[in-house]
Amino acid sequence: MDDDGTRGVRGPSADRVPGPAVPPPPTTPPRVPPPAAGAHPADRPGGQPTEHHGSGPTSAPQVGRRPARPASAPPAEQPAPGAPVDAWLRTPRPPQEPGVWRYGYTPPPPEEPEGVSDRSLLVGALIALLSALLLWSLWRNGYLPYRLVPLKLFTPGEWWNPGTSGGPRTIEGSDALTVYEAILFGLLVYGCGRIGNFSELFRRHVAERGQPFLALAAAAAASLTQLLVWKETLPVVRPVLVLVASVAGGEIYQSQAVVNVIYALIAAAVLWPFARLGRWRELIAARRRSGAPAPAAEAAPATTTSADQWPELRAAGWNDAADTLTAEVRTGRMNDVDVARLRHAWTLATKRPERLAPLAEAVLRTGGAAALHPSGDRDLPRRTARHDVLTGQVRVGRCAEDPHNPYIRRGTGLALDPALLGTSLLAVGPPGAGKSARLVRPLVEALALRALAGQAAVLAVGGAGEPLGPDDAFDVVVRLGHPGSAHDLDLYGGTSDPDEAAAVLAEGLVGDVGSLDSRRAATVLAQLLGPYRAAHGHFPSVPELRELLDGTPAALAGLRASLEAAGHPAMLRELDARSRQAGGPGDPAPVLADRVALLDRPTFTGFFATGPDARPFELRALGQHPLRVRVDLPERGHAEASRLLTRLLLAQFTAITAARTDTTLFVCLVLDDATHAVTAETVRGIRRLRSVNAGAVLALRTVDDVPEALHTPLLGAVGCTAAFSGITTWDGKRFAEAWGKEWVETREVAQHTVFADQPFTRALHALRKLVTGKAVTTDAVTVRQVERERWSASELAYAVPAGHAVIRLANVEGEHAPPLLVHLDG
Repeated sequence: MDDDGTRGVRGPSADRVPGPAVPPPPTTPPRVPPPAAGAHPADRPGGQPTEHHGSGPTSAPQVGRRPARPASAPPAEQPAPGAPVDAWLRTPRPPQEPGVWRYGYTPPPPEEPEGVSDRSLLVGALIALLSALLLWSLWRNGYLPYRLVPLKLFTPGEWWNPGTSGGPRTIEGSDALTVYEAILFGLLVYGCGRIGNFSELFRRHVAERGQPFLALAAAAAASLTQLLVWKETLPVVRPVLVLVASVAGGEIYQSQAVVNVIYALIAAAVLWPFARLGRWRELIAARRRSGAPAPAAEAAPATTTSADQWPELRAAGWNDAADTLTAEVRTGRMNDVDVARLRHAWTLATKRPERLAPLAEAVLRTGGAAALHPSGDRDLPRRTARHDVLTGQVRVGRCAEDPHNPYIRRGTGLALDPALLGTSLLAVGPPGAGKSARLVRPLVEALALRALAGQAAVLAVGGAGEPLGPDDAFDVVVRLGHPGSAHDLDLYGGTSDPDEAAAVLAEGLVGDVGSLDSRRAATVLAQLLGPYRAAHGHFPSVPELRELLDGTPAALAGLRASLEAAGHPAMLRELDARSRQAGGPGDPAPVLADRVALLDRPTFTGFFATGPDARPFELRALGQHPLRVRVDLPERGHAEASRLLTRLLLAQFTAITAARTDTTLFVCLVLDDATHAVTAETVRGIRRLRSVNAGAVLALRTVDDVPEALHTPLLGAVGCTAAFSGITTWDGKRFAEAWGKEWVETREVAQHTVFADQPFTRALHALRKLVTGKAVTTDAVTVRQVERERWSASELAYAVPAGHAVIRLANVEGEHAPPLLVHLDG
């Protein structure tokens, strides 16, 4: 990175992003850090016991390597055992709607229709059972006429006594009647079970309780059934003996061993359905393997075209390189970031065929260490969320089992990725709602992992001490106002055009002043920045800019003398115009000077330097290299200055990303606190980000932290919005309006009292009212389609539980998901 406009920060080198000196190559590879509490082990694949040194020719430019941990020192955190990388690669990731966690996704079962109530189910089963008992009693006692007619039609007449009700005359007739009654009993039991809906009763009140209650209930039912069978209350044993005798002859019962075998088979046949219902085999198998850990995710079997075989390399004819990477994956010398980085490097190399051979050679020489990130890092020191680096997703929560959520999304993981962040995200919630810890930091981690894979660049801005990640997870850490900061910040964004610098600086300084036109402020700044740069070769520092805006005679006279000596008549005219306009009505210079004075404090001494020896970090480098940058603001002692700097960084980011021509890298700005940072111009810039492969994440305590005139434009500019628990009804109203309405089916039930005309009916109604305490009524049900808000303002303010948020997502391709209630469990 020799001439990319990214200069060392407060350091000696001006041709690369500042960082410590390049250390010798590490002797051990970076190990995958253990996940935080709640992280899934299957999402942290691989550890690396050894490492190949060097990087391939396709590596990104060197932007300052971080010192490697000594080989003899153990890592700060031991990696937790995780799934192998090859299994992680083969795990299916089916395409889904925006926001669905795709890693190992399995669709939910079909939605069951609304069933009957428990009371109706129990009453129906009881009525069916009593009816079956009554019918069987009438049958056994001979009160049903013509009950033997079907049997007599298919048996010889000499077996029966005369008449339709005549019983059996011979032993054969008695045996036939025994089998006939057993068949009818079986049909009666089947019909009673179907009519009484005993299967649903069993599923709802027994099976849903799980083991071991299911097995115990089945065992109790099996014991009772065995007792009734051997007491011959249920017609099972005698019909079986009759059938066996009719087939094998009565002499078979002369052997006691045969009789015992038949009895054992009857007992087993009676026991078998209860064993199936109680799932005894599954319970026994679960008890046997109770000590073994359950697999985290089932991976697809390995094939010649599976992802862990690197089929894209084999298809291009680089079988040796594919074999090398396959061995690296299977032996654990590569982690998930290495896989994503090399796949991305290969994709870029295919667009420029001259890079294919150097990349393949680097893979053969260094294996998984080829095409390293310029910092030399192969993973973050710590992860606090579940990441799938292959798809770029980070899991932030789980969709709640709530009627507002579609059935297909209930219980599924909710994840964010660059395709969603490309539409920008606005998160609103009071302090303590979890915006930083549960949303902002996981997003910063995901973008940092993408940067290590060469696919993204991230700029995270927050207050000093905010949980955006450790220092060694970033390439550049700018601590504004901290004496020990190794990096500085360029107020002018690295541009050399005075008009461009003035426009961005004016937006940052006075963009929140509604009574002041930022275009006039930009003109005033341009009239001073242009002449100063022409005279000195660089833009003025903060004290010098303040003196020029205040109209200090000595500063203006010195600048005029320098311009006259250098021969810049055009710039002299600019300075003369500024002198004529100074002090006039509506002159924005005093307001600009007051805002610049916020940065001209002892705390910021040495920062924002612009001289020939200054080495500030320029935001323009984000669009050129996969950098991880964090800016810490002194919010506690200098709140107004911090808001000014946040507004300036947002204005610089939208201006720089919109002007870049190479949009290969996804660039994202994350503002942990965007209070008073949003202006009309930045809202227009945010709307343009999705077309240049960039996005912004803005976190606010309330929507009122943005000027009221920008509420609607801001909610319309971002594609993803998140309302955390605890917001006010005023904020909820704005989200409800932005999310729109949907058609829902409503049921209105009107109860009308029944007035009987007959004396007997009136007596029955009076008796029912006496028993139930309610008058006899009829229900009139009206079903209609109405249009209602997806989430009302009151629901957003009072119905969102703690630790939850309602999130609405949309991607850059126009696909969107409805607002979902999400439990932010990571």
